[in-house]
Amino acid sequence: MNVRHLTFRLLQVYVAVVQLGSISRAATQLHLSQPTVSLQLKRLAEAVGSELLEQREGRLIPTHVGEELFRAARDVLGRFEDFSGFLGDTGQGLRGRFSIGVVTTAKYILPRLLGPFYQQFPDVEVTINIGNRGHVLERYRNGADDLYLFSHPPTGGNTLAGRFLANPLVLIAPQDHWAVGRTSVPFAELLGERFLLREPGSATRLVLENWLRDHDIRLTKVMQIESNEVIRLGVESGLGLAVLSEHTILAGSENLAILDVEGFPLGSNWYLVCHGNRRLPATACRFVQYMDTHLVECIDARYVRNELEPILRFIAGRSG
Repeated sequence: MNVRHLTFRLLQVYVAVVQLGSISRAATQLHLSQPTVSLQLKRLAEAVGSELLEQREGRLIPTHVGEELFRAARDVLGRFEDFSGFLGDTGQGLRGRFSIGVVTTAKYILPRLLGPFYQQFPDVEVTINIGNRGHVLERYRNGADDLYLFSHPPTGGNTLAGRFLANPLVLIAPQDHWAVGRTSVPFAELLGERFLLREPGSATRLVLENWLRDHDIRLTKVMQIESNEVIRLGVESGLGLAVLSEHTILAGSENLAILDVEGFPLGSNWYLVCHGNRRLPATACRFVQYMDTHLVECIDARYVRNELEPILRFIAGRSG
């Protein structure tokens, strides 16, 4: 390989294609034409002397050589992004940008933190990428964002996670449901009801399924819906019962009721997550530090569980 033929632009194009799995999506993101992106990929493959991408299930994925180039390119580009940030005001985290990947339920939490943060740091731009757990996990694996909000953090030696908020999962029903107003309702009395569930892999569904398995309970009537909002509307309309984050309900309708059911609410938490082998932008560090000192001002103190120390230590170690 003749490294003199490699340019930052070639590497930027290649990283975008690998992360997005598509030439057309990469072209849109980079504001280039598709033929231009294809030509850049051809030049890069010729410089490396090996095929870098292959088509699989409608998506471009890196070959064995391509995967190694992707890691190297991301490291190189990341280093120079860090250097650029160091030279400017972003070195202090007062100006610049960072991105955060958020699972859908956490979108009810994040604005309570970002609103006051923006008031104090108006020159910091934040990109929020929202999706279901599978989508945000893929973004995490690809290093697409700087910070992430999960209720079940990814595993791995380079994962740093700090709990910051309790996320109780409650059982909800329409206001005119027969169990509203009763106390300590046995779950067995609800087995004749239809339950509205999130998609497989959803953290909320995982917690519920683990609880059902531990209690040797099997739901017989279920409907899968991949949206908290649609689930809430379905419950309001009498379509069935559901288990959702209490934070979702707090932002919801007066036509819902939280049932007092034995074993509920189910325990869950929100975690702030980042990669432990990747330098955080100073703006992201500033946001973590802001969370640490202002959580109880932004969110009801009943829910606050400030255990961000692993990420704070990581930030202190990188800046020291």
